[in-house]
Amino acid sequence: MKIIVVLIVVSMLFVVVAPHALAAPKEKSQTKLDIIGSFSGAEGGRNLISIVILMTILAFAPAILLLMSSFTRIVIVLSMIRQAVGIAQLPPNQIIIGLSLFLTFFVMAPTYEKINANALSPYMENKIGYEELLSKSSKEISVFMLKHTKDKDLALFMNIAGLQRPKGDTDIPLRVLVPAFAIGELKRAFQIGFILYIPFLVIDMVVASVLLSAGMMMLPPIFVSLPFKLMLFVLVDGWNLLVGSLIKGFY
Repeated sequence: MKIIVVLIVVSMLFVVVAPHALAAPKEKSQTKLDIIGSFSGAEGGRNLISIVILMTILAFAPAILLLMSSFTRIVIVLSMIRQAVGIAQLPPNQIIIGLSLFLTFFVMAPTYEKINANALSPYMENKIGYEELLSKSSKEISVFMLKHTKDKDLALFMNIAGLQRPKGDTDIPLRVLVPAFAIGELKRAFQIGFILYIPFLVIDMVVASVLLSAGMMMLPPIFVSLPFKLMLFVLVDGWNLLVGSLIKGFY
């Protein structure tokens, strides 16, 4: 939340100051920035490499952060329930992703609060350095991922990387922990999706059998079964049960 507040404040300052800066007369002794000179020589080469690395990290940061959270399981399950009911376009993808993001923030709130208290706030107050900020933040994320990572998946990537499992679980490198956590989340999401498909598949089979016995073979069963599947989902308060089960699975 503090980062969002800082961005808002900076944006407001830019809106207020920019018109005055543009309207101000240019001074003769205006200082010129030597942009080309800042990238020349050995020091300039390091600066250029640092900027390239930073831009690359920023490009992939959203996907990486989502993969290290509960987003994977939630978005797959919500997409599967949509397909199981038989309405491929409802709710729209924007709604599915938006709901998944808000549920992810809800699930990850305790972890983010610890990161804010132990890492981000001290860093903003200049009490700790950048490396310590990354170390404490990654440690809190690792605690969450380890809680939902199976030993079998962790051992797989440990063996592939040729590493021995350290005594402290928080010392497991992220390059091993993140893929182990990700494939575990994918497996759980598909298991939940399989269970969700069963009642709707039964309805499809019953409707298809009734239509076949009535000689109405030209009528697609999916058109007839869709209202019954929607009625079942609404009667059991499906969204409440599904979202509640998803969130409780992380606690």
